Amino acid sequence: MKQCVIFDMDGVISHTNPHHVKAFEVFFDKYKISYTNEEFEEHMYGKHNSYIMSHFFKRPIAGEELIKLEDEKEATFREIYKDKVETIPGYLGFLSELKSRDFKTAVATSAPRANLDLIINALKIADKMDSMMSSEDVTFHKPNPEVYLESAKRVGVSPSDCVVFEDSFSGVTAGLNAGMKVVGVLSTHTKEYLPPCDFYINDYSEINVDKIIEILKS
Repeated sequence: MKQCVIFDMDGVISHTNPHHVKAFEVFFDKYKISYTNEEFEEHMYGKHNSYIMSHFFKRPIAGEELIKLEDEKEATFREIYKDKVETIPGYLGFLSELKSRDFKTAVATSAPRANLDLIINALKIADKMDSMMSSEDVTFHKPNPEVYLESAKRVGVSPSDCVVFEDSFSGVTAGLNAGMKVVGVLSTHTKEYLPPCDFYINDYSEINVDKIIEILKS
């Protein structure tokens, strides 16, 4: 029986959120948009850019304008982050263990493809992923389960045989909505902030493949 582990990217593979905050600060300062750390906590982490831009600009941002603003902000992020790419502790060892135990593995992120490429290539793990999906690959963003259901379909595994790793409220909700088991990664939020998950970790020293198999059976 095939089983799969699907990883969100920001806050799950890499702790990018502090760098996204920096990029948004540069971007908002340019456009003279006000923001607070509390607002970032509530309206940025795990959210898609169309939501973030509309919230902070206080008006709907869509279509061509969204594409232009999103490209600008994400280019700023990549510039800030490109020489700092690293994983949450223990991730590469855990990924290798999954592959050695014949698990399918996938990435399902709300980030643009260029961000996905930057991180996956810097970490040299493209050959370890059976599917990689970014914001360009879906119609509906998390908490809609589309990206997780489509990832399962691509790797040929039933949703009930998948475990999702997520760090945000919308991401955990998407995994649960897909009928999958969810491990909450506490890189960005406390467990009180997230919907109830099947298990929680601070980093990947706290989990192994046997635990994944146990979670799938529960």
